[in-house]
Amino acid sequence: MTSRPSASSEACYRHPERESYVLCQRCGNIICGQCQVPAAVGSHCPDCAAAGAPRAAGLAKRRAPGSYRPTATYVLLGILIAVYAAQLLSGGWVTELLLYWPPLTAIEPWRMVTAVFVHSTSSFFHLLFNGFSLYVLGTLVEKLVGRGRFVTLFLLAGFGGSVAVLWLAPSSAVVGASGAVFGLFGALFVIQRSFGGANVQLLIVLALNLVMGFVVPGISWQAHIGGLIVGALVAWIMVATRAASQRTAQKVLLVAVAGGLIAISALRLVI
Repeated sequence: MTSRPSASSEACYRHPERESYVLCQRCGNIICGQCQVPAAVGSHCPDCAAAGAPRAAGLAKRRAPGSYRPTATYVLLGILIAVYAAQLLSGGWVTELLLYWPPLTAIEPWRMVTAVFVHSTSSFFHLLFNGFSLYVLGTLVEKLVGRGRFVTLFLLAGFGGSVAVLWLAPSSAVVGASGAVFGLFGALFVIQRSFGGANVQLLIVLALNLVMGFVVPGISWQAHIGGLIVGALVAWIMVATRAASQRTAQKVLLVAVAGGLIAISALRLVI
């Protein structure tokens, strides 16, 4: 087993000049995109993939390093498109079933998450913008944190957007994945900063999108702010507990974030 380079604690163990967030699910070595070998859960480094059983070694050979596919991003995009088609074919029934309206929180709390997957049927650009943003940001973030963490991040950020709507716009009905998308913005910002990278271009894009929420009618800036904050928080937890020995702590903290969002929602319902 090759040890991690001492020059940088955030560098690929094979390519010290390349920073990465992804850890090998077996040995915990940091691996860049070129060295990632997709596994059933997360990714393996080339050494662990080659040292596995013959069947596993054969799979690693077929899936050469650098061939990582953001499967979770594609699946989420497929769900958004499928739900949108169902919205159109159902004559609005699916939209009414899944959208989030704060007065229904106590009796149908799942809407705080399902609203992420429905979009306005009056304008295809709503789905197009969110879908394109998910594709661009998702392919980046998923490769950095892995499939399971990426889905967790996406759903928690979407949930956080609904919590913000509950507190700041309690009479508004909302649909769309923009809260979760802004969570990906926040996550990418935090991860890049943890590498010491410059965030100027990302901040400009983020600022422009935030401003649009305040000046364009019909956009829920509350969901954007909520998703952004939660996405940044989740990413900070993932960065702070990135070592293989901290996996349990990471899971506990992410569950705590979900519990905190539930508690904040419950508090709003009783005051």
